[in-house]
Amino acid sequence: MNTGPSWDLYRTFAAVMRTGSMSGAARLLGLTQPSVARHVETLEQAVGGTLFLRSQRGLSPTDRALSLRPFADELVKTTNALLRAASAADDEVAGTVRVTAAEVFATEHLPSLLAQLRRDHPALSIELAPTDAVTDLLQREADIALRMTDPTQQSLIARRLGKVTLGLFARRDYLERRGRPADVVSLAAHDLIGMDTLSTTGQAVMGMLPGVRHGDFAMRVDSNLVQLAMLRAGFGIGICQTMIAARDDGLVRVLPETFSLDLPLWLVMHEDLRTSSRCRAVFDTLASGLSDFAVLG
Repeated sequence: MNTGPSWDLYRTFAAVMRTGSMSGAARLLGLTQPSVARHVETLEQAVGGTLFLRSQRGLSPTDRALSLRPFADELVKTTNALLRAASAADDEVAGTVRVTAAEVFATEHLPSLLAQLRRDHPALSIELAPTDAVTDLLQREADIALRMTDPTQQSLIARRLGKVTLGLFARRDYLERRGRPADVVSLAAHDLIGMDTLSTTGQAVMGMLPGVRHGDFAMRVDSNLVQLAMLRAGFGIGICQTMIAARDDGLVRVLPETFSLDLPLWLVMHEDLRTSSRCRAVFDTLASGLSDFAVLG
């Protein structure tokens, strides 16, 4: 029976697509570069065509490679989920759990909780995926997700923890140097920090700041984590979670009566994992540890 190319070939192909080079895929997979090249060559022979064009700039995927990519990515996700599921018995708080959260949330709120979780359950390993994209739990891209949007998919266990409140903030010495804005109109005279590409949340922010144009932002960067770093560095006025700012004496809120945006905070898990002790332990720890959001927002 012809079973087709081995899984290793597709895994290597997916790694080359992800990194854009043989050397990058080799580092990602812990293989040698000649091994990666052999895998790609063997897969090209199996599928009957070239997958990558080589140039001075590196590798460019062919149309054939682009058509194969979603299937290879699906194999990678499925295999990773299989390995996590097989990493321990359902009644053990052991093995691997993959958690995803927004970059700022993963950086500012989760480290102490996950450190305590590890102390309580030393046989438990955590894969933390910080991303502002909404991860598909039904496709098992992660086991547990913290989201600031209402869940829409079925077959999920979802618990609303409270809300995340966003406000406008600046470092104290910036305001001492430039003065506090008296109203939204005067914001245009300040050094504003915002997104380069407007997301749904970014559009909501702009809608609450009439008269402020996208071109008025002195710093435009598509990373909430970098925006927070710029805010802390005293670059100008930007968006910050009120709970994060409350821990930093150097940050001062501006125009609180004018600008306040509440986002829901949800903890979500696939319902098939309700009997998994390791996933339940992570879910319950995060729910308990983030209970302040139900009060403070």
